Amino acid sequence: MSRRYFGTDGVRGPYGGPVMNEAFAFRLGWSAATWSFGADAPVEALLARDTRASGPSLLAAVAAGISAAGLRPVSLGVMPTPAVARAVQTRGAALGVALTASHNPASDNGIKFFTRGGRKLMDADEAAIEDCLQAAPGPQAFPELAESPAAQAYRDWAATLLPVGALIGWRLVVDCAHGATAETTPAVLRQLGAEVISLGIAPDGTNINDGVGSEHPGKMCATVKSTGARVGLAHDGDGDRLVLADETGTLLDGDDLITLLALDALDRNALPGRTLVVTEQSNLGVDATIARRGGRVLRTATGDRQVIARMRAEGATLGGETSGHIVCGDVSPTGDGLVAALRVLEVMRRRGEPLSQLRRQWERFPQRTAAIRVRARPPLANLPVLSGAIAALEGSLAGRGRVLVRYSGTEPLLRLLVEGPSDADVAAGLSQLAAAAQAEGIAADG
Repeated sequence: MSRRYFGTDGVRGPYGGPVMNEAFAFRLGWSAATWSFGADAPVEALLARDTRASGPSLLAAVAAGISAAGLRPVSLGVMPTPAVARAVQTRGAALGVALTASHNPASDNGIKFFTRGGRKLMDADEAAIEDCLQAAPGPQAFPELAESPAAQAYRDWAATLLPVGALIGWRLVVDCAHGATAETTPAVLRQLGAEVISLGIAPDGTNINDGVGSEHPGKMCATVKSTGARVGLAHDGDGDRLVLADETGTLLDGDDLITLLALDALDRNALPGRTLVVTEQSNLGVDATIARRGGRVLRTATGDRQVIARMRAEGATLGGETSGHIVCGDVSPTGDGLVAALRVLEVMRRRGEPLSQLRRQWERFPQRTAAIRVRARPPLANLPVLSGAIAALEGSLAGRGRVLVRYSGTEPLLRLLVEGPSDADVAAGLSQLAAAAQAEGIAADG
């Protein structure tokens, strides 16, 4: 289904550009509110933002559009994206809006929507909202926005996911990426008794994700090792991602975390349908490991909303992405970095094992990835050199690995992934794909 503005997760782009500006934000807010109406529709729309300098004005513009369409916008303040989804679910709101560009730099911003129940939109929903844009009125002033800060309610709820005092004696390093979790994740962990060493908790509007957070976890890993912490946590700017470091400072990505959680649930017969849902990005070692324990892995297209949709269809309660989106569907309607962290800490407490030991339960297939910045996104089928290289590599790896080539849904990037029987095979295959992509002339650097 063709969509002009929506990508993998909402609408995103450089602030002040042709899309991410106040005039378009007004129209998009109006269109989303218009689309959300129904015979018994609630009237409240909940909005929150991350810590980017452009957030307040864009939030006000979206709120004005929502108001012009007849809904009542309410600002929740600075909140992690999954906290917005939960607020929509618990308050029975018609619509939720998160002003964030997630892991992108501060110069970008974005708009993510949640519909009733805190659910992310699917392609058909986004296409319908874009259809409404044609009828959107011009920007109108909205002088007063109702405010209902909700961070404390989210913190109090999250703290109930572990027993009182569960983390007494635990030293943890937490990197909040100077983003929306700066006032939530450290506070929840301290409420549970942990000693928290915080990084990335001084947002100034321009430093979100700048050398910190899940995209840049090096400092977090080093701090774990230097301070003798038991675990390190790092979020992205809006808090729906999580990566961890074990006590040696070694990084664990989303594949590590979802496999660890799935294996624990399988052992306790607590994984509905014995099913884990991942995306096409996840390592094949996940499938092999889960199968050995009597479970099954289902794969979707990239994007946590695709994972959530498949989970709902299958009755599954656990899924996620390599990037660190972990969906614990029994307690959260969407991916939540804090919830995922608490679930991993719960496994560590129950089993009495360090994270370095738990991670050894599975082994990755050799894998390499690359990202090539592009100036255009022609269909891959229209790129004969690259298509030929993909087909040749897939033939050589048949039954022994896989190839994935796709455009990013949020950035001007061509992403390449190769898995195979050895590091040498994988490295050679990735080089072949990269050379073919460069030969097509779509790379931004020529």
